[in-house]
Amino acid sequence: MHTNHQEERFDMSVDLVFRSRRSNVLARHGMVATSQPLAALAGLEVLRAGGNAADAAIATAAMLCVVEPTSTGVGGDAFALYYEASSGRVYALNGSGRAAAAASIEALQRQGYRRMPTFTGHTVTVPGAVAAWGDLLARFGRMTLADVLRPAIETAEEGYPVSELIALGWATQVKKLLRAADWESGDLDNGPEQPSGRELLIDGRAPRPGEIVRLPTLAQTLRGIAEEGPRYIYEGEFAHRLCEHVQKYGGWLTPEDLSAHRSTWEEPITARYRDLTLYECPPNGQGLVAVLALNILDGFDLAAMREADRLHVLIEAMRLAFADGQQWVADPAQVDIPLGRLLSPEYAAERRRAISLERAQPRVASGIPLPVGSDTVYLTVVDGEGNACSFIQSLYMGMGTGLVVPGTGVSLQNRGALFSLDPSHPNALAPGKRPYHTIIPALTTREGTLHASFGVMGGHMQPQGHVQVLVNMADLGMWPQQALDAPRWMLAAQRGPVGAEEPGGLVYVEEGRDFSLLAELARRGHHLAPVTGRRRGIFGGGQVIVRDPDTGVLVGGSDPRKDGCAIGF
Repeated sequence: MHTNHQEERFDMSVDLVFRSRRSNVLARHGMVATSQPLAALAGLEVLRAGGNAADAAIATAAMLCVVEPTSTGVGGDAFALYYEASSGRVYALNGSGRAAAAASIEALQRQGYRRMPTFTGHTVTVPGAVAAWGDLLARFGRMTLADVLRPAIETAEEGYPVSELIALGWATQVKKLLRAADWESGDLDNGPEQPSGRELLIDGRAPRPGEIVRLPTLAQTLRGIAEEGPRYIYEGEFAHRLCEHVQKYGGWLTPEDLSAHRSTWEEPITARYRDLTLYECPPNGQGLVAVLALNILDGFDLAAMREADRLHVLIEAMRLAFADGQQWVADPAQVDIPLGRLLSPEYAAERRRAISLERAQPRVASGIPLPVGSDTVYLTVVDGEGNACSFIQSLYMGMGTGLVVPGTGVSLQNRGALFSLDPSHPNALAPGKRPYHTIIPALTTREGTLHASFGVMGGHMQPQGHVQVLVNMADLGMWPQQALDAPRWMLAAQRGPVGAEEPGGLVYVEEGRDFSLLAELARRGHHLAPVTGRRRGIFGGGQVIVRDPDTGVLVGGSDPRKDGCAIGF
């Protein structure tokens, strides 16, 4: 939105020059935006029934586990930022799970692994999502888990038609779910002959677009959570069944690991950008990357720049931020992260001086050396009182490991794949440790009052998406939908850290950019890879809700690269 708050009144004429793919959605009493319409509707029903942003967020998240199981599920992790209107405070909830107590770099190295495997039981960390559901409701909600899970349970039992995009993603996961020997990954064998992933298939195949899918075993699991609360997952029969299955595929998890799991409430990290304050969850999430990039960018007048200069500076700032993020994002409970230095104005100025308008930087490294020695769903909810919940949940890669707890319909995440096997690295695998996490929600305030609740899902695209969407709103005056529609770019990681794998870095650019602009970026040393068609999905899927503090009007947008929508009342 516009930097000058007095100019922020909703004058749509200023934006009509931009050819948006969708209109903005406006409402007053509550709004939900996410990547699947049935999930957005579930959240809206809870708002209309008297629930607040926390209640609606969990209803939406649970429904996404049913209607978009390729990207999220009960067996994954979650993070949330919650703006409490009555106090003007922002709270960060870390719902990520930890490695097993028996996790061992040495054990993996003895098996011949030089880096973390991707789809074996070793990569299954404790699923933290359900505990996060319970903790968010306990602190801020008005309803019970039984209340908010009802739409998801009914949909899983009665069935729903699968959308085109979700059917397409589901089809790519069949061999993983079947643990097929000819799948592209080499770490799928060593399990039972009849894998339980068949529970999420129809006669051994993925559902087709428009085909009705019923998930009765997942409905039973959700009903157990509704009746018993999170302990249904972390104690008793389900926990034993989960651990037994993981151990069949080489993993270490035990029922004791699950029963010991706790979410944590943490102090958000922030960046002052123009007249806004951006909030991100602290490490072990990569929200640090977005904060570092915006600290650098705050020293440039992006609105006054030519487009080529602006994009060049954005890309260079993001490369610098990722170099630090890939080095330092880890579990702060086990690693001393120099956040004070990283977040200081002096450090931002130092990194800013590395950017030349004429030429892309050579190979980028962290400015603070070490001491010697993806699929996701995002949703946002703002209620009529001005409370906001920015919420993200994921299995990491599509359907995670592909391991499904028998008889439960629950896919298990592969977040452990993001650990390092270098014992000296802050993100090295260790017992009880949380891994580097890609999923990050975002939220902005102006003078202590909610401005926007937003996020962009999609692996390492997420902090890049946060920066691009926020710059579109804060510097370029775009409304939420236009900010999401605008063509994106993404630093690619083919070898080594994101954005530092070769001089100038490889940058994916979405269709819609002028050729002369791309030629100018190439002249400065950027290695560009154009992306068109369905591959545009690599640029993630974002959702934005902006709130006018004077009128309470909510303005929502939903990413055209996904199936979803923003809806309000």
